[in-house]
Amino acid sequence: MTEKQEEDKPTIEIVSFPFDHMTVVRFRETFPTARWDDQLQAWKVKGTTARRRFDRWLASEADRRSPHEQERGRDAYAFEPILSSYLDVIDIGFRVRTPFSRTVVEELRQIPFARWNAGDKAWHVPYASYDDLQHRWEAIEEAAKRAEPDERRKRAEARKGTEEEARAKRRTTERRKRRLPVPSDDLPPLHRPVATQAFGVVVIIDVTGEIVDLSEVLEQYPHADDEHVWALWRLPTLEELVHTWPAKSEMRQEEKDRGWWQPTLEELRKARRAAKSRERRISEVVEKPD
Repeated sequence: MTEKQEEDKPTIEIVSFPFDHMTVVRFRETFPTARWDDQLQAWKVKGTTARRRFDRWLASEADRRSPHEQERGRDAYAFEPILSSYLDVIDIGFRVRTPFSRTVVEELRQIPFARWNAGDKAWHVPYASYDDLQHRWEAIEEAAKRAEPDERRKRAEARKGTEEEARAKRRTTERRKRRLPVPSDDLPPLHRPVATQAFGVVVIIDVTGEIVDLSEVLEQYPHADDEHVWALWRLPTLEELVHTWPAKSEMRQEEKDRGWWQPTLEELRKARRAAKSRERRISEVVEKPD
């Protein structure tokens, strides 16, 4: 593919939202070229501004929640409020601002119409979703507290000089090498996303043929044996993940022992979210004025 062809390829965003018939009708009116993907169980929206347009639409949909639902959420909060330094009441409902935590993000993603607001670097949740927020708040607050800088420092201090710290350093050092032991008689496909036991979903870019020295890496790769060779990997792009078909069945034990397999739909969804975040961060850095 030429550089010009690469530039001309449309950007595709994968989006989803709580389902009901009228919401889908309004979505199709706003995004007439969007297409539903049965494998992803999500919508594909084309365009370099697709994500921003979808976020604005999602915010407007949250505002459309029936006055009854909004009022019921207000009453529920008034009767049994969440009292936390991580939560503020705003016009549309609630603002959740915490230190970064993957657990917090995963929990908030499960709340209908919760959305990230880049302007104030916080999550916004409508009153109508208060029951869902309350149901998940214990996990959110616990993860947020663990993510506080002081708590992170305390845990780091407690690990100093321990075997746990040494193991963590060895894992970090090994990950930076971006290599994976694979069986020499059952190599993974090149340049296609595959799931791995050690690093999640990655793209294998080369198999060096070098025999793995088990005495050095068996701790990190317990599935390896003296018939394994080194493969080199990189993280997949969002586009690669979007065009990857999920496995039709769950991972088998022999695939786990092998160390790589065709990713499941859930593994792909998780990898897509991570890739989308990576690419958004890169885009923000590139677009940031001097």
